[in-house]
Amino acid sequence: MKIGLQLGYWGAQPPADAGELVAAADESGFDAVFAAESWGSDAFTPLAWWGSDTEHVRLGTSVAQLSARTPTSCAMHALTLDHLSGGRAILGLGVSGPQVVEGWYGRPFAKPLARTREYVSIVRQVLAREAPVTSDGPHYPLPYTGADASGLGKPLKPITHPLRADIPIWLGAEGPKNVALTAEIADGWLAIYYSPRLAPMYDEWLDEGFARPGARRSREDFEIAATCQVIETDDRAGTIAGLKPVTALYVGGMGAPELNFHAQVYRRMGYGDVVDEVTRLFRSGRKDEAAQAIPDEMVTETMIVGNEDEVRAGIARWEQAGVTMLLVSCRDVDQVHRLAKLTA
Repeated sequence: MKIGLQLGYWGAQPPADAGELVAAADESGFDAVFAAESWGSDAFTPLAWWGSDTEHVRLGTSVAQLSARTPTSCAMHALTLDHLSGGRAILGLGVSGPQVVEGWYGRPFAKPLARTREYVSIVRQVLAREAPVTSDGPHYPLPYTGADASGLGKPLKPITHPLRADIPIWLGAEGPKNVALTAEIADGWLAIYYSPRLAPMYDEWLDEGFARPGARRSREDFEIAATCQVIETDDRAGTIAGLKPVTALYVGGMGAPELNFHAQVYRRMGYGDVVDEVTRLFRSGRKDEAAQAIPDEMVTETMIVGNEDEVRAGIARWEQAGVTMLLVSCRDVDQVHRLAKLTA
């Protein structure tokens, strides 16, 4: 089982100890370090800054939002980071949600699957550098030929030769169609709220993508990186209680009430009634009650919490379910070192 450090995205201020955590992850045998973005900090700059002091870990975006950059701009970011890191970049991409896409980036959210396919195709053209990059669109036409076009645009190849033409592209996906598309066109799946209990269902979605004509990977060389809190503790009950407010936020408060992708994931797990109740309470301002409405098993479904033996057993269970990497958050350097030992 590989392990990756998830730095996430920043809150009101940059985290004070991220550099120390990244250094510890690099020294202790973590496979990768990931950074995210939402509508504050970006995903690439922290990797370039803190990653400059690393030698071994791969540096990945989890995730870079499609609407934040054109596909050619995103490819420029990736090839630059790959050069600076000596070939250690992972380009993790995701569509985000309509509130962010339309509210923050001012772009349409419609047709996320088609946009993802076209976006990845253009990124791969840039990295391959075999010919000037073109796209018939309709989402990212190159050259641009709209009614207000100057008519002077021409297909171009990147000036900088990419260090690797096959920089791994992983996709953040939650629903069946997105996961199948990921298996078809990507090198890995960034899974959030993964449940080992539902591995047979995920396998069906993945196998659909692997079976499509021209699929890029097979089960044998495809990576599944699942976000998973791994917490070693003798106070299992107290720790689970402390995690419930965050679960309530993502289930009941993220996205629009009509379209919350995280809530849909938990519905597939069988927690539909709980999701409805948590959403009702959270959006009426009763956040404490929303957290209390979450059963313990809804937390432990997607996390590993317990003493050393329970954590080791949990890691083995996730590995048997097909996960190749756990993406973990760490509060301090000691936890980084401890998790490295537990997953060794």
